[in-house]
Amino acid sequence: MTKLHARLFAIASFVLVLTTAAPGQDYPTKPVRIVVPFAPGGINDVVGRMLAAHLTERFGRQVIVENRTGAGGVVGTELVANSPKDGHTLLIVSIAHAVNPWLYQLNYDPSKSFAPVAPVLSSQNALAVNLELPAKSLKEFVALANQQPGKIQYASGGVGGSLHLAMELFKITAGVDLLHVPFRGAGPAVIDVIGGHTKAINATISTLAPHIRGGKLRAIGVSGTRRSAVLPEVATIEEGGVPGYDAGNWIGVAAPAGTPDAIVARLHKEISAMLDQPEVQKQIAADGSEIMRMSPAAFATYMDNEMAKWGRVVKQAGIKAQ
Repeated sequence: MTKLHARLFAIASFVLVLTTAAPGQDYPTKPVRIVVPFAPGGINDVVGRMLAAHLTERFGRQVIVENRTGAGGVVGTELVANSPKDGHTLLIVSIAHAVNPWLYQLNYDPSKSFAPVAPVLSSQNALAVNLELPAKSLKEFVALANQQPGKIQYASGGVGGSLHLAMELFKITAGVDLLHVPFRGAGPAVIDVIGGHTKAINATISTLAPHIRGGKLRAIGVSGTRRSAVLPEVATIEEGGVPGYDAGNWIGVAAPAGTPDAIVARLHKEISAMLDQPEVQKQIAADGSEIMRMSPAAFATYMDNEMAKWGRVVKQAGIKAQ
């Protein structure tokens, strides 16, 4: 090799090193878009906007939230799956990401089309009933359901939604038969149970806590593996006699598959920094949620396990998208 060739080789190697390192060091090079596949106002949107505010400050570039609704989250999710793999388009993922493969024909693979970045939070559900229902505890509710198979109506925010699936999992785990009455959203469902037309609902603690504290609904169990700090007096459903029951929502962030590892690592670091902030921790706790921390690899495994879990529920309950 001549001196000229050696010099050119050295220059090329140096440029290669710079090019390889650039995605993590230079990112972001333009505004970042966080796609929330649901309407404004819900927990997915709240997390997206919390993250956008944090990243805008840390990056020194604008980070915006874009709500792309439709088909239970499929429309926005597909948009991100087909976006450039450069970290400038991110997706807020939730339990819907694990459920949709079993309800819809997808033009993306929920595992292979995305690079999981990090979870943000998890939220428990509470099982609550109308005050006039003669069931003061979970055991009494199960006994009443067994006495009246298929007659006690429960409300949900829609077919295939997290409220529906949480209650179907309860039916399977507790071995009871309840009648599903879907509504267009959690709000109307809660109002109907308060009014007594339907008798029970399994929804997030943040949704139900004000009505429980206000004496409009009776909580008979919470869905997590331990009691909620928001409703510490309410036993878990497992404590109430239904072993193995665990249902709730979770929210996290993903990028298109093929996004450079350096960018994924940078985003994971920034999300961890956000979750270290006392004001963020206070806001998450006030909503009845808990901070989740996992590596990108562990989050990928978690989401795959969630898909398997809810796939079994969808199939066993015979749920079809409407």
